[in-house]
Amino acid sequence: MKILNKKLHIVCFDVPYPPDYGGVTDVYYKIKALSESGVDIYLHVFEYGRGRQDHLKKYCEKVFYYPRKKSFGKFLSLTPFIVNSRNDEGLIKNLNAIEAPVLFEGLHSTYPLLSKKLKQRTFLVRMHNIEHDYYKGVAKNEASWVKKTFYTIESSKLKRYEKVLNKCDHILSISPADQNHFEKIFGPKSVYIPAFHGHFKMQHRNKKGYFALYHGNLSVADNNKAAHYLIDVFKNLSVPLIIAGRSEDKKLLTKIEGAKNIQFIFIDDQKQLWDLIQRAHINILVSFQATGIKIKLLNALFNGRFCLVNPAMVKGSGLEDLCEIAKDKKEMIARLIPLMDNEFSKEQFALRKEKLSLFDNHKSAARILEII
Repeated sequence: MKILNKKLHIVCFDVPYPPDYGGVTDVYYKIKALSESGVDIYLHVFEYGRGRQDHLKKYCEKVFYYPRKKSFGKFLSLTPFIVNSRNDEGLIKNLNAIEAPVLFEGLHSTYPLLSKKLKQRTFLVRMHNIEHDYYKGVAKNEASWVKKTFYTIESSKLKRYEKVLNKCDHILSISPADQNHFEKIFGPKSVYIPAFHGHFKMQHRNKKGYFALYHGNLSVADNNKAAHYLIDVFKNLSVPLIIAGRSEDKKLLTKIEGAKNIQFIFIDDQKQLWDLIQRAHINILVSFQATGIKIKLLNALFNGRFCLVNPAMVKGSGLEDLCEIAKDKKEMIARLIPLMDNEFSKEQFALRKEKLSLFDNHKSAARILEII
């Protein structure tokens, strides 16, 4: 039931439905919570492969679509490519036509802040990462020298471009660590708003699972590297490991086939993934980029039993005490084996439930409305 009549523009870097990867998950469930709180949402999205989604009309007064312009010339500018490729005069015209605050999702969508044509409003930017750190990490994990060069240059551009946040009224950071970064530079205009997500009920899973699970989009360099890392951890163990996601990497798939206790499952819908997370005894998550907050970590904590992670997966998230943390392969094996014999206790579940109560979509939506 709508309780107020407030208008809000949301400018998104990609089509936020289906909510099948981290960035759009936060956007989609934010839109849903704000709409259910009585906000009339005018959604502006850049579409470059995910298609127009009629489902978004359920929560939005109107949805505007714009093409992303990914020509080589967009890369030659001093403005970061992720921003410059989302430059559209039609977007500015549509923002000016409806009097309402504007929430930009990520630095990606902030090109209008550079334009003198944009009418003055209350401007908010949701920061999903410290972007220059994120791209620096992507460059480090990328095998292709062409992509490595692109991401390195993009990281440098993004570090300079971050000052565009001086033009907004409020920064909505997504993790405690990111909040520390933005508050240090931009002061009290930065506010921590926890990640929005699709989990609304937690259940204690008292029966033991029999396998460990790693999930992720394996076409992403960091996830692919994590999968190779975990194969090395498990290949000489008797503990079953399921690697779930999407991958066309023949080298990775061949490596999995060569290990008797490791199985690859191609994931093509969320329900299939949730089922695996719930059945796993240990959700094992590895990252080599300590940026933002990993939505896959929230997925595992809300739905699963034990979470075994490396430090970069949880650094600065505020969720460290809900996970078993192993700094290297040897320590991961040492923690993994006894965990497989342990039951996930009611006490552990109660602590998790209390800690995760911070991630309440409607409370976070209410906080955004207070800020506006």
